[in-house]
Amino acid sequence: MIPLSYDLHLHSCLSPCGDEEMTPANIAGMAMLNGLGVVALTDHNTARNCPAFLRWTAEHGLVGIPGMELCTAEEVHVVCLFARLEDALAFDGYVYERLLPVDNRPELFGEQVLMDQEDQPAGTEPRLLISATSIPFDRVYDLTARYHGVMIPAHLDKSSTSLLSNLGFIPPDSKFVCAELRDLSNLHRLRAAHPYLEGCRIVSSSDAHRLEDIRGPGGPTLLVEDRTPEAVLDALVRPV
Repeated sequence: MIPLSYDLHLHSCLSPCGDEEMTPANIAGMAMLNGLGVVALTDHNTARNCPAFLRWTAEHGLVGIPGMELCTAEEVHVVCLFARLEDALAFDGYVYERLLPVDNRPELFGEQVLMDQEDQPAGTEPRLLISATSIPFDRVYDLTARYHGVMIPAHLDKSSTSLLSNLGFIPPDSKFVCAELRDLSNLHRLRAAHPYLEGCRIVSSSDAHRLEDIRGPGGPTLLVEDRTPEAVLDALVRPV
């Protein structure tokens, strides 16, 4: 088994709340400098900067994972990760059709910049990407699996936009087997309050919107069979 340091929740400049310096090349470069082995791009309700991101993670010798931070109908944030870019982009198309038809107002929310393979601006997304979708939380597991992906309820210990903050409980018919915390020191408390989490693999990522917030040396690691996206997703769903 290979231990890989990771950060599986990163936002590029396509997320309206992402800093303009969070370009795919800059993210990959900072992750390499920080000694990370695997990183995932998870913009709000979109995967369209993932093609450029994967070009630059490969350039820097990183395992790049295409993904998205989906906002459900209940405004619960869920990290969705995919081994293959084509699956992530197909999932993107499904989600976009179910995103509220609200125009972005850059002066309020920030620009939503699409980047090309050379890390240059290639346009902007006019629809506001941080809106909720019409997809309910209880459909996300099966929906993500349909596209050969993995769902990870995001930042369970956050006071907003998390499963526990917005619903107040873990639905008893849930199927997810991996969950994310911002701070692993909260794990014991949350497992005591929500025994469902005893059966989940727990990861901790940065949710970085700025380059300086990307995880650095000494962070958590994931044991994988080999350095591939498929092995990373397998490790995330491996029984604890």
